[in-house]
Amino acid sequence: MLHSQIINNYFPDLTTVQSEQFERMFELYAEWNSKINVISRKDIEFLYEKHVLHSLGIAKLLQFRKGTRILDVGTGGGFPGIPLAILFPETEFYLIDSIGKKIKVVNGISEGLGLKNVVAEQKRVEEVKEQFDFVVSRAVTTFSEFYYWTRYKTFITNKNQIPNGILYLKGGDLSDELKDFPRAKIYELKTFFKEEFFETKKLVYLPLKA
Repeated sequence: MLHSQIINNYFPDLTTVQSEQFERMFELYAEWNSKINVISRKDIEFLYEKHVLHSLGIAKLLQFRKGTRILDVGTGGGFPGIPLAILFPETEFYLIDSIGKKIKVVNGISEGLGLKNVVAEQKRVEEVKEQFDFVVSRAVTTFSEFYYWTRYKTFITNKNQIPNGILYLKGGDLSDELKDFPRAKIYELKTFFKEEFFETKKLVYLPLKA
């Protein structure tokens, strides 16, 4: 059985190239992680469930259209940016992290997968001057702080089926964190994925006004 079969189960319309890229991720992450630790050692065997599929929860809400620009803040080892870049090859992804060795891994993985739609740089979000359609991330800080960092990073004009904004993956009870954001919508990932890992995992969507 392929390492990446879980991805094919939930995304059955992958091209041959996409399926091969998802499968190759395990070898690449295992190799890079042995040199520079970006994933917990005990988690590497759960790469597809806890990292790849989790990242792709965003794709269950929204299919990015051609030419969409995505900023992945605090990408770490390349999540959610790299799995999304495989799934949406005509979308542009800009992955940033303040830690240089993590970006080294991201660039190595991206190059190993042959991704042409990923740019990764060591940078703090405050230094990013460009604008994007969506800002994505996996629980890098509290939602209010993330909003403060990114609230002016999106274009006014929308090209996707929902308005531009923040797509934030986080787990647990978010009611306190989101009390000041009445426009935020919470999507339970257990609605999309049956694995126990997703029982408490959520996707927060907040439309932004530039």
